[in-house]
Amino acid sequence: MEVLEAMDTCTAMRYFKEEPVPREDLEKLIYAATRASNPGNSQGWEFVVIDDENLKNLIGEVVLQGMAPAFANKPEGLDGVGERMYLGAEHLANNFAKVPAWILGASRKIYPPHAPEDVFMHSTIYPAGQNLIVAARSMNIGTCFTTFHRSAEPIIRKLCNVPEDVHLCLFVAVGYPERKFMPVRRKPLENVLHWNTF
Repeated sequence: MEVLEAMDTCTAMRYFKEEPVPREDLEKLIYAATRASNPGNSQGWEFVVIDDENLKNLIGEVVLQGMAPAFANKPEGLDGVGERMYLGAEHLANNFAKVPAWILGASRKIYPPHAPEDVFMHSTIYPAGQNLIVAARSMNIGTCFTTFHRSAEPIIRKLCNVPEDVHLCLFVAVGYPERKFMPVRRKPLENVLHWNTF
């Protein structure tokens, strides 16, 4: 699949088949992630692939508890996109253990070496995450960025033995989609593109 086609149809997937994703394909996604640009080629990224059912059950219970207030207090008057996002996120949390794999993207605060800053930690992991989801789309694998790790960080750290100097930054659901990939909806270029001056 041509890369721009993958980007044009890389919609967030929150509904997955329970069919496992082969580990060799998950490894390809991490390979793609590690091709991303990063500050000073510092490569401070770390990835934990969670595909063990027992581990997913344990983490999923804590994620659901942590996310329950957000779902219970969903804002009123959401548009169609917002409503679908909330419903999809709730479905994902309720079915956390059934998602074939979760990829935790993390980063070490190591750049620049003389005075490491948070901004470089994030500019390391987010391009890697984007590479990962575009590569997944090219392989007909669905993905969805989530912030679920924020509601379960202590249990994730404990169960996955994550060192304290590794910062949890993104949590990606991975699996074969139950729904079709669709064109992404974005603002027209003329609304965001400026030549030379704003």
